[in-house]
Amino acid sequence: MAAEAKTVEEYLSQLPEERKEAITQLRDTIKEHLPPGFEEGISYKMIGFYVPHSVYPEGYHCDPKLPLPFINIASQKNFVALYHSGIYADKMLLDWFVAEYPKHVKTNLDMGKCCIRFKKMNQIPFNLMAQLAAKMSVNEWITLYEENVKR
Repeated sequence: MAAEAKTVEEYLSQLPEERKEAITQLRDTIKEHLPPGFEEGISYKMIGFYVPHSVYPEGYHCDPKLPLPFINIASQKNFVALYHSGIYADKMLLDWFVAEYPKHVKTNLDMGKCCIRFKKMNQIPFNLMAQLAAKMSVNEWITLYEENVKR
């Protein structure tokens, strides 16, 4: 679902009812557990949590006008997606997440490089998503980004 929303509230208002509650809870979980310094807004037509230019003036290397992305949440056609850039850049974090996932959900993990897909709204492991959100500070993400992603 490519939303044309300008604000997070507008994005949420455009969601189908069956997705609105799950995405709102996922957003609230991330906001509550994300370390200080990240900001929330619309990023890549999704709900985004990113490092603002006031903290990292260089911005995202693909488009320096954009802030450095970290986590995005989206309602896609057949699933809800959580995109976590830290998982893509940090193998230890990825390994931790893959090992923890079966402890929280009985279904198999459906994941791409940084995209975690949830096809059933009642199977989103909010507790695990809270732990994942809390695992990396802004400074840790910037360091990891500069060492491994930005080239």
